[in-house]
Amino acid sequence: MRKIILLFFALILTTFSFSQGMEDFIKWQLSVEKIDDAHANLVFTGKIAEGYHIFSLKHDPALADGTGLVPQFEFKKSANYKLVGKPFEIGKPIKHVDDLGTSLFFEKKAVFKQQIEVLTKEEFNIDFGIKYFQLCNPDGCVGPFDYDNKIKVAGFIPTGEATVSAEDTSGTTVANEIQDENQTIAKPLTPKKTQKKEKESNFVIFIAGFLAGLVALLTPCMFPMIPMTVTFFTKQSKTRREGVFKALVYGISIILIYVTFGVIFTAATGPLGLNDLSTNVWMNLIFFGIFVLFAFSFLGAFEIQLPSSWVNKMDRQADKGGLLGIFFMAFTLGLVSFSCTGPIIGSLLVEAATSGSYFTPAIGMTGFSLALAIPFTLFAIFPGWLNSLPQSGGWLNSVKVVLGLVELALALKFLSSVDLAYHWGILSREWFVAIWFVLFLIMGIYLLGKIRFSHDSPVEKLSVSRFIFALVALVFAVYLLPGMIGAPLKLIDGIAPPRTHSEDNFRYVNGGLETGLVKDSISEKYAADMHPVGDGSILVFHDLKIATEYAKAKNLPILLDFTGHACQNCRKTESSVWTNDEIRPLLQTKFVIVSLYCDDRTPLPASEVHYSEIAKRQIKTVGNKWAEMQIEKYNSFQQPLYVVIDHEGNDLTEAIGYTPDIKKYKSFLTKGINAFKK
Repeated sequence: MRKIILLFFALILTTFSFSQGMEDFIKWQLSVEKIDDAHANLVFTGKIAEGYHIFSLKHDPALADGTGLVPQFEFKKSANYKLVGKPFEIGKPIKHVDDLGTSLFFEKKAVFKQQIEVLTKEEFNIDFGIKYFQLCNPDGCVGPFDYDNKIKVAGFIPTGEATVSAEDTSGTTVANEIQDENQTIAKPLTPKKTQKKEKESNFVIFIAGFLAGLVALLTPCMFPMIPMTVTFFTKQSKTRREGVFKALVYGISIILIYVTFGVIFTAATGPLGLNDLSTNVWMNLIFFGIFVLFAFSFLGAFEIQLPSSWVNKMDRQADKGGLLGIFFMAFTLGLVSFSCTGPIIGSLLVEAATSGSYFTPAIGMTGFSLALAIPFTLFAIFPGWLNSLPQSGGWLNSVKVVLGLVELALALKFLSSVDLAYHWGILSREWFVAIWFVLFLIMGIYLLGKIRFSHDSPVEKLSVSRFIFALVALVFAVYLLPGMIGAPLKLIDGIAPPRTHSEDNFRYVNGGLETGLVKDSISEKYAADMHPVGDGSILVFHDLKIATEYAKAKNLPILLDFTGHACQNCRKTESSVWTNDEIRPLLQTKFVIVSLYCDDRTPLPASEVHYSEIAKRQIKTVGNKWAEMQIEKYNSFQQPLYVVIDHEGNDLTEAIGYTPDIKKYKSFLTKGINAFKK
């Protein structure tokens, strides 16, 4: 009986609809959205009358008691084009549930698209029809209606005649969406000069180097050298003025030696060489082995020393006196302290290699050497300060043990970097966090005096400072524990593998996060090329060409992200900035993100291997390819580096580096969105 009543009302409304035209309920606007030289989307935009709605292509009348007619698209066959896939809609339809069942529809505006492949370079028309669709409101429906028209297509090059090289990854011409139903316009945007912002990144590296130098000062190889060196200068100098002068020369010599080493290191490897070093399988395994070796040395298993002949030779040069003798004395200091400072320097250089410009390692070494030079120089100028220094003794052994445990923890960073770059999948986030938890738990128990190593003296009384360090270690261990089940660990972002590099992408814990991705034929086509980052709610591409195709199909700007598996600030941005509630919605719906890993070790096809004049080396890997592009286009090797571009590769914003400030990063994204709309 209910169906008979519904059919009766439908008949009345259909009769009513004959007295009113279709345009009283919906006005169709047509346009052609160019994807590349041989492909386009036919765009059908319906402006719907207030209070009415049109049904989604996903609407199933069977789930709504047989009500709701879905638009049917028909296209006249032609030798000028062919259809690619089926019609699809843009946006998420409204879901309405009532006594009749579940309905899916659009209000105010509905956008449908159909992709085509153009087979001729001549201008032609496409005859089409939108058949048997209804417009409804809460009181009932009008229609069904048929809408027939034609779209003019021009300015295309058919498949096989495209002028864009297959290796061109910068994107091709894109047409702005238009409202004139018989016009196609291709309007490229004007490139905008980028502004490099590497000073902030270099400042961070300088501070990191300075802090590393302060840590090195507390090592057993370096700390006892302070009074010995100061005593030498005070005895060798006849006047206070001479002592101050020699102390300054000594401090400057320390800085020159370490900075020169950083410059030579960079010059020997080059910018791409430094990046390769950060993810090279053998170098990372060597660094991993060295860190483990030094760690066990710190723990008292054995003593590492450079050949005594090297030290003795430098020592003899220092005995000659004069300015040259002071320089060689500084060099001797570097050699003698190598067993303690070597791992710190190595870690600093590798981190600097992927965090700034060509000279960033030298900047890091400047900070490191300055931290070493200042105390030696000041104590030489004011020798009375030596009385305030604690005496060498058992506490230095405790420093060695703590550094040994830290070295073991940092060793995993090198293993993780190569694991990510080569996609081995052997060191998941769970294993990494578990090892760190155990190491810092042991550190806290050791500092409380409950564990002793062979070279340790008994801890009869627990000092306040030792207790504080033990407390920090234990609290940090407890902090790490939830990270094994998916909790964010912002303190070690960039050191630990990203959360998406867990054994099951933490789906067991979070149940799968919403990515904001509209599921249509386009997203389904490119689903295999999208990869989760951060907490799994942000999807990115790793191939610029594929990302550009998707961006054109979706008519969205591209967020270019030069990143690296070994880049700590890149992971911090993904985990802390991108997942922020103000940033996440923009990245999910307003951009197509392409993350280009400049240290990806995947080999390039033989046809793409070439010699780069910019990098002065062979481009053999995917990472080399993106690194060359970054240096060529932005004259920078800073990672991360972000810039919003259009479909032709033109910059819509200035390029920015690591930006933890949410407001600044949001302003950067908003600027890109507004520029793309224009």
